[in-house]
Amino acid sequence: MGHEFELTDTAEVGATPEQLWEAIATGPGIDSWFMGRNEVEGGTGGVIRGAFGGYRPEFGIREWDPLERLVYGTEPAPDGRRVGYEFLIEGRDGGSSVIRCVTSGFLPGDDWEDEFEAMTTGGSLFFRTLVEYVTHFAGRVAVPVTAFGPPIPDWDEAWTKLGAALGLPARPALGDRVRLELDGRAPVEGVVYAVNDQAVGVRAADTMFRFIRGFHGPMVAAHHVFTPGADAEVEEKAWSGWLMRVFD
Repeated sequence: MGHEFELTDTAEVGATPEQLWEAIATGPGIDSWFMGRNEVEGGTGGVIRGAFGGYRPEFGIREWDPLERLVYGTEPAPDGRRVGYEFLIEGRDGGSSVIRCVTSGFLPGDDWEDEFEAMTTGGSLFFRTLVEYVTHFAGRVAVPVTAFGPPIPDWDEAWTKLGAALGLPARPALGDRVRLELDGRAPVEGVVYAVNDQAVGVRAADTMFRFIRGFHGPMVAAHHVFTPGADAEVEEKAWSGWLMRVFD
C-alpha cells in the first residue's frame, strides 16, 4: 500500500514578487523560514540541497520562472517515495502578492498515516513561517538554529511545560503573548503565530522560535535568529541546554 497526496497552502502577503522569490529561491532566503541550512544552484536542471540534523535532502529543480513559478522535488526512491513542491507567485497592486505552495508526492507502506500527519502539520508550520518572514523580516537573513531535546513520553504534558516556560498557564494558543528567558540573556517577548498538534511558532522582534514534535520522539527547536553576528553553534548549545532543563 501507500498514499498519494497533494496539499495546497495559499496566502496574500504584503511583499513583492521579488521579495518572495528571494525567500524561496536562494539559500539565505530558505534558511530564514524553512529548516536547517540550504543552498541553491538555480535554473531548470539545478538543485536545492538541505541539511537538517543528519538529514541531507536534494531536490532537482524542474521549472524555474523567476518571480512567478518554482518547481522542485526528489527522484522516486526504490519503494516509490517522492515529494515535490510547486510555488506560484502572483503580484498584486500596491506591492502585495499571492503565494501558493502545492506539496505532492507518495508515501509508501502500510504505516504512512503518521508520516503524513507529521508532513501535513510540518508543512503548515513552514508555510506560515514563510508568510511571517516576508511580512515582518523581508530583506533580512536569519541564522538557522537546530537543537534537540530529550525524548518526550507524554506530549500533552510537554506542550503544557512549554507554555509554562513561555509564561503561560497552559499550552500556547494562537495570538498568545509570551515571554521567553534564556540563561544570561535579556527576556524576549513575542507572539504565537502558529499552533498545531505538532508545533508551536513564536515571532519576536529579531527571532522566530519554533518548537516541533520530532518524528522520532524529541522536542526540536528550529529557530531563525535575525540578530547581526549571531553564531549558530553558540545558539544551538544554549538551546540544547534550555530544552533539557524544560523537558527532562
